[in-house]
Amino acid sequence: MAQASSLTTWRGLAGAGDAASALAVRLACRDGSLTGPTSGLAPGFVQGNLAVLPADLAADFLRFCQANPRPCPIIGMSDVGSPRISALGEDLDIRTDFPGYRVWREGELIAETHEVIDYWRDDLVSFVIGCSFSFEEALLREGIPLRHIERGTRVPMFRTTIPCASAGRFDGPMVVSMRPLKAAHAIRAIQITSRFPAVHGAPVHISDPALIGIRDIARPDYGDPVEVLPDEIPVFWACGVTPQSVIAKAKPSFAITHAPGCMLVTDRRNTEFAVI
Repeated sequence: MAQASSLTTWRGLAGAGDAASALAVRLACRDGSLTGPTSGLAPGFVQGNLAVLPADLAADFLRFCQANPRPCPIIGMSDVGSPRISALGEDLDIRTDFPGYRVWREGELIAETHEVIDYWRDDLVSFVIGCSFSFEEALLREGIPLRHIERGTRVPMFRTTIPCASAGRFDGPMVVSMRPLKAAHAIRAIQITSRFPAVHGAPVHISDPALIGIRDIARPDYGDPVEVLPDEIPVFWACGVTPQSVIAKAKPSFAITHAPGCMLVTDRRNTEFAVI
């Protein structure tokens, strides 16, 4: 309920589609007044997933992302120790500007928090990874309904049996996000999202979830469940939560990620990442 209330409050403030709306979301995260999902906020602006790792693992993780551009398209990378990525926003702080964070040690989740200033270290490198929320704007503009946005919940996400290419210490299964759509909407969604290869692109799977290792579509590994109605089919996109699954397997000494569904709203425009 708190997440839905938070989304409703900030949709009004950050729905104008101008630069101030993106900054308003970040400032609301920074002061702790926004702690819920960011889907549907600051329309027109790119949102991003987060993976923060010690510098000695940054090269391997970069290679992992480059080898797996569908789930892990990098849109920004920090200097060592810096919480800033000026290419994504001048007034932007990686430590405070997500609504929620997860902190990991040796692959185990040790904390969920609204800011990570107390966990920050001068040897950390931040990676911001493209998010499917960028193409959701284009889907909504075409009149394709998205149930998790209508309900103010997080998109459901699932670990699959689709393997990622390995790089150094990093390998593991792809995570996907799911949106139930009518057949005609699914066809149009494929056409639309294929124009956004920098933010996950076209779906990686359609229909039977068992074929990619998902046993129960009603029980996502991340996010919130949404029903698939009898006249709908589940459509699956590669997801930027994949690094969290990979981090849990690689067991780095330390890592920070975003809380699923709680993204960084940047000053970059979705149109910058579209292929016309």
